[in-house]
Amino acid sequence: MGQRVWIKRALMLALVATVAACGRGGGSVTVDDTTSPQQIMAMADDQVARKRYRQAGDLYLEIERLYPYTVEAEFAVIQAAKAYQAGKKRIESRASAQRYINYYPAGEYAALAHYLVALSYYDQIVDVGRDQETTFKALQALRIVLERFPESEYAALAEPKFTTALNQLAGKEMDVGRFYLKRGQYAAAIGRFKAVVEEYGETPHRPEALHRLVEANLSLGLLAEAGQAAAILAAEYPESQWNAAAQRLISGGR
Repeated sequence: MGQRVWIKRALMLALVATVAACGRGGGSVTVDDTTSPQQIMAMADDQVARKRYRQAGDLYLEIERLYPYTVEAEFAVIQAAKAYQAGKKRIESRASAQRYINYYPAGEYAALAHYLVALSYYDQIVDVGRDQETTFKALQALRIVLERFPESEYAALAEPKFTTALNQLAGKEMDVGRFYLKRGQYAAAIGRFKAVVEEYGETPHRPEALHRLVEANLSLGLLAEAGQAAAILAAEYPESQWNAAAQRLISGGR
């Protein structure tokens, strides 16, 4: 019996020490299983007010750990995801948001949770000269928000970000396509430019992609394919500089 009491006290001290670390830089914040969810929530909210977002997130999660499967726990998990996002702790934010999705897929804050997952990827989008895996993940997560929660406020927030991510991926395809085109690898270039035209819809890169299809197909002697791309370009973007350039290529002018 004495050993069990000792173990219990040791675990309690470990819990207190862990959460006390949340208060570094502004006084210690300690909680244990005698601290109510409302008290912990108030402590976490105070950390948010002080812009100590990491500490706030850690405190919110203590509510779930100490009081699992409660209404307070559900709210605390999504609050933790928001706090981590505000503090640019994207991995922690994504983990908390995904935890909410896993445990409360039809919960009140499901739309927000999915949006925070998307935002954690979106905020890490890099220029088209680098790998776009994060952009692709952002696009997938944003699509979920738009398709599952079309009437939510988060769908309205997700829509312009979805467009930006889509344009980014199309831009990457163009970047690679130009690389192949310059090196005379016309078939590979055509594959990239066709992807922009056929898979990415209406993006700022579409007119150039059609023009590059004209250029690459002519280089391979594929006159019919070049003419088809030029016809689409002329119909959709008659005033575009890319249309004028494509028509010169078709007519043999330079």
